[in-house]
Amino acid sequence: MWSFALQTLVADRGKLFTALVGVVFSVVLVNLQGGLFLGMIFKASLLVVNSHADIWVGHREMHSVEFPRDIPRRWSYRIRPIPGVKRADPYLIGFSEMTLPGGGFEGVAVVGVDSHSQLGKAWSLDQGPSDALRRTDAIVVDSSEDFKLGFPEIGDVREIGNRRARVTGKSYGLMGFQVAPYVFTNYDQAAMFLRKSPASCSYVLVELEPGADAEAVCAAIRERVPEVDALTSQQYGTDCVNFWMTRTGLGISFGAATLLGVLVGLVMVGQTLYAMVLDRLVEFGTLKAIGATERQVFSVLIIQAVIMAVVGSLIGLQLVTLIQATCSTPKAPIVIPLWLSLSSCGLVLIICLVSSLIPYLRVRQVDPLIVLQS
Repeated sequence: MWSFALQTLVADRGKLFTALVGVVFSVVLVNLQGGLFLGMIFKASLLVVNSHADIWVGHREMHSVEFPRDIPRRWSYRIRPIPGVKRADPYLIGFSEMTLPGGGFEGVAVVGVDSHSQLGKAWSLDQGPSDALRRTDAIVVDSSEDFKLGFPEIGDVREIGNRRARVTGKSYGLMGFQVAPYVFTNYDQAAMFLRKSPASCSYVLVELEPGADAEAVCAAIRERVPEVDALTSQQYGTDCVNFWMTRTGLGISFGAATLLGVLVGLVMVGQTLYAMVLDRLVEFGTLKAIGATERQVFSVLIIQAVIMAVVGSLIGLQLVTLIQATCSTPKAPIVIPLWLSLSSCGLVLIICLVSSLIPYLRVRQVDPLIVLQS
């Protein structure tokens, strides 16, 4: 039956090609639209998931990494003795303005880190020394934001918050959810840029000892310092994404656009396959004329739908991989996890099956005499 279903499917290559194009387009559309949405919204947790910290400690009910409420820096000393804590470093985030060579200004998000720690640092340094933040007046900017920052080079001097800043390193791909470019610097320098007291911080980043239970340490931190909240990096990253998804119109607007794109692709597949089956009613009449049972006809439809879905999905996923490799950028990242690819293939398979089975009601009514009449 598989051989017969395949032979009848490829007999009309024009219709087969048209149907395959529809399936491929649907798979590509679902993955790219979903990948762009995930790539954009995951930028809201970019600092968290790439911080190398196991636990984030901040004010109560913290929701978004870039909108913290300052806490006393000395609280980090109360966290460090807790069993399971290897490091606990202060972390400062705030917004200021950088001067540009042409006389203008650009709003920047200043990130202050402990220059002797790896927690919270720029994680993709591709220009400058590894100890760039230990230099005098040092800042690290991102190459992806060159246009906004006036194309700074290593050694260039700027001002942030009316304070001298020298570019000592450049990273690549550190573009956050906000419009303001990230500027990494050491903690005390960040406090001067932001005109804040160095006695306060935005967060305390915690690195755990190997084998330590993150949830247990979080509970111990909340018990030791009741004024703060402590979340694992995974938990806080999810909270940051949910903050923008639920508290703004972003989740509804972009999510609706993504869903609409998915539905358009699936409807196109359904219409194409539905029409393909209806155009072959005479062939099914021939099957009945030569003695095929209803079960055998039904099997042919199922097998052809599966073949279309599998072949179209494989071709579509290859195209998605190619497009992702060539078009994904820090400004518009395309994030396609395995579950999204598998879900798109599953949706296409369901649509192919439904689109082939709905016309079965017409196929059952086909009179074998139409073969003689034609």
